[in-house]
Amino acid sequence: MTERVATTTGLLPLPDPAKSELSDLKGHQKHDLISGTEGEEIAGAYAEYRREVIDDQQSAGLDRITEGQLRWDDMLAHPLTTHDNVDPNGIVRYYDNNNFYRDPQVRGDLDFSGDVADELDAAAEIVDDPADSLQAVLPGPYSLFDLASDEHYGDDADFFGAIADFLAGEVEAFPAHKTLTLHEPSLVENPPNEDLVERLADAVDTVASETDADVVVHTYFGALDETTYAHLMDADVEALGFDLVAGDRDETLSNITEFGTKDAAALGIADGQNTLVESADTLEERVEWFEDQIPVQEFDRLYLSTNTEPFYLPVNKHRAKLAAIAAAAGNVDAEEVTA
Repeated sequence: MTERVATTTGLLPLPDPAKSELSDLKGHQKHDLISGTEGEEIAGAYAEYRREVIDDQQSAGLDRITEGQLRWDDMLAHPLTTHDNVDPNGIVRYYDNNNFYRDPQVRGDLDFSGDVADELDAAAEIVDDPADSLQAVLPGPYSLFDLASDEHYGDDADFFGAIADFLAGEVEAFPAHKTLTLHEPSLVENPPNEDLVERLADAVDTVASETDADVVVHTYFGALDETTYAHLMDADVEALGFDLVAGDRDETLSNITEFGTKDAAALGIADGQNTLVESADTLEERVEWFEDQIPVQEFDRLYLSTNTEPFYLPVNKHRAKLAAIAAAAGNVDAEEVTA
């Protein structure tokens, strides 16, 4: 029987009081964004709200709990924008939307940072049974490569490899965790060229090999092209993530039919960018639809979450979506879930 695991992508919305408090503490300019050197007062505020978002996830009935990534002003690029050898200079648009972030310009060797490991250490002190429920979150190596500017390595292949090695070093320092989610939206939005796609599985394996946890490569904003999907299938990970909200689901099914998939899958069943709160029944129907399309395979495990990071959702809507996901996984009574 397939196990259903209720989780989230991480990169959660800031609690409402945090937005004004942290804005006042940090300032309102680009140079006031998180750089990894924030003082005790700012660090204390993030610690308080980290506890709140972890409590929200546990109260909702999720099986996997993320740290929340509230400090990630630059979203997926955060592990680079807090690195000593990276200049987070300029403002760029990430993907085809209205969200702008700093441009991480790598100007030296990407040696060990430890910023994300410190966050996870703090989360592990709060999460119930972290070895069995804590979910680490990182950008995947290709998406981080895609969102960064190389001013040091001078060669795309070398830079891609350096990004993978950097992420691997960060993972090696993580506390015990059950799952590692690698966000890879760039594989959909800006697929790797012929040279880099040949290196994709090795780059993912470089990161995944540094943890004993189950590794999920989560893609979203639509379906992967056939070439990218085929190469990603070569990676030694537990599950690939599929966006069942955005894009062409038939194309996703075509990839699975043509190239197979892993013994587990991650399904983005709730819309992480729309305030409409889907009912638990609607989410259940999306899971059943996916299973019905692949009748020859019974998955060991299905991870259920929003399709994208829910950072921009109002907190009350986000909490309602978490509850609906937990109900779709069978963790809470669907009749008790309200939007």
